[in-house]
Amino acid sequence: MTALRELVAENGPMALTLGGLLIGFLFGAIVFKTNFCTMGSISDIVSFGDYRRFRAWVLAAATAILGTQLLQHAGVVDLSRSMYLAPSFNWAGNLLGGLMFGYGMVFAGGCASRNLARVGGGDLRSLMALVVIGVFAYTAIGGLLGPVRAWLEQSTAISLAALNAPSQSLGDVLSAALGLSRTTAGLVAMAAVLVPALVYCFKDDGFRGSPVHVASGIGIGLCVVAGWALTGLAFDELADRPVAPISLTFVRPTGDTLEWLQRYTALGLPGFGVATVLGAVLGAFATALAMGRFAITGFSDKGDTVRVLSGAALMGTGGVLALGCTVGQGITGVSTLAVGSVLTFASIVTGGFAGMKAFERILMAEA
Repeated sequence: MTALRELVAENGPMALTLGGLLIGFLFGAIVFKTNFCTMGSISDIVSFGDYRRFRAWVLAAATAILGTQLLQHAGVVDLSRSMYLAPSFNWAGNLLGGLMFGYGMVFAGGCASRNLARVGGGDLRSLMALVVIGVFAYTAIGGLLGPVRAWLEQSTAISLAALNAPSQSLGDVLSAALGLSRTTAGLVAMAAVLVPALVYCFKDDGFRGSPVHVASGIGIGLCVVAGWALTGLAFDELADRPVAPISLTFVRPTGDTLEWLQRYTALGLPGFGVATVLGAVLGAFATALAMGRFAITGFSDKGDTVRVLSGAALMGTGGVLALGCTVGQGITGVSTLAVGSVLTFASIVTGGFAGMKAFERILMAEA
């Protein structure tokens, strides 16, 4: 393991670029091939009472939890260095951002990752949605909305120092509350989340009997695990600009990709996030061609344009507030067992259901 870590760390930028492209390619191919879609899972529940795609999302998170926690215990990745396990709990950002993202993804026709897959399939609506997501993400990070976002975080964040918890990991909070060792508390926390999630997924006959949904959940979860493994091995605290371990997330990286496309000669090789965005598009494109499903499509009318772009604006802003999207928080963040990620996941789902109801009312009014 030491030799592998040294090899990856010595070639960090190239490893993150090539590895990110490969992981993103596999992710995009899986999403397009299996029709994995978190917004679609909520739509299935509301429209048909079908929970299989939602269970695939939960299975992806469960797979990521198991694999990521094993990487942590094996010393492959130090999750305490990730942005998810900050020693403060940004509950307002997680809650409000998650609601905004969930609501917006309904009107944008899918979350950021689904729109990446659709771009690979030739959907120009999704291309415009991604541009708006990236622009509003940067606006919320350091642009016009940046001061408001920063004020909200600073005025509502709860420090966990009073609990003697070094991070917002469920394991650390449990350790501080019950006096357990961090290792024991971490295992208890993992089992407390993982077991119910797996039971929920596989107790359903329809889900167990649908190989495509089971495969999509496991495949997406493993992509997240691979991302943690790569960035964990590549982390070098002695580097001039150490890059904290991370895995798949698609809101800020979409904005980073827009910047990289405009400033390639100054920025050089794309980082892990940008590489995964580009890889996801390429993976979906290759899969669409192989399946004979590549087709150029656009907006159907003015109303469609307004709905998609306004939804994308909500996703870009909400994704930054919440520190992630349906993948970035709902799978990658949850895999760290961060309290904020669990709250964001619940908020995105709640916002998604609210968005579906609002979308139905709009369509009925236009009919």
